[in-house]
Amino acid sequence: MTVSSDDLQVSITTKDACVDFPIFDAKSRSLKKTVMGVVGGNIDSGARVPIIEALRGITLQLEHGARVGLVGHNGAGKSTLLRLLAGIYEPTRGTAAIRGRVAPVFDLGVGMDPEISGLDNIMIRGLFLGMTRKQMEQRVDDIADFTELGDFLDMPLRTYSTGMRVRLALGVVTSIDPEILLLDEGIGAVDAAFLEKSRRRLSELVERSGLLVFASHSDEFLRELCDTAIWMEHGQIKQHGAIDDVLRSYKGHAG
Repeated sequence: MTVSSDDLQVSITTKDACVDFPIFDAKSRSLKKTVMGVVGGNIDSGARVPIIEALRGITLQLEHGARVGLVGHNGAGKSTLLRLLAGIYEPTRGTAAIRGRVAPVFDLGVGMDPEISGLDNIMIRGLFLGMTRKQMEQRVDDIADFTELGDFLDMPLRTYSTGMRVRLALGVVTSIDPEILLLDEGIGAVDAAFLEKSRRRLSELVERSGLLVFASHSDEFLRELCDTAIWMEHGQIKQHGAIDDVLRSYKGHAG
């Protein structure tokens, strides 16, 4: 895995990349099912140590300006692919090279501390996503206004409802300037009006990013943010092309 950021063009390149997870204690089928639910893929039960083949033969060349949607059923490998592209998972075989600063947005709650205030969490979450302290100080008033949380921003995060935490996290996420944005749909738990407001900010975030890979179950949202798509099936790329073509094939298969 190579991750670098310099004067060269932002890009993601993988060649025959595979991600395997050995299961060292697979005495029960329930354990296998649990792991499969997390990473998808196939189980190679013929090996001495059972292996979850989470991703197989992933070959991609994504350049600056790419807007790629990921589709597929739960467990198809979408989230695992995002983690490979973020550098969180190393390829077991094959190669993966990422050029550019990556902003992985998988879990809106990652990088937040329940014991400190919402304002302090804005700073911490921004630093976690690769922004500098000065950049976050310049954005904090705009983020606070967007969240509509008012005096709650001075209170510890543990006092927030789930919807309030999502508002805070979305405020930070949609304020950053990523070179590579890896986004997994997870913006529920807020009211419809705020969700629409968030979608507008997400669209603006995508416009500022150099490269987007977005996993979602919403055809409407995928078409809004992406022009191409990848259909994942059992840890493999089944189809990669224009978004309408891929969605048509995927929906036809599912039907």
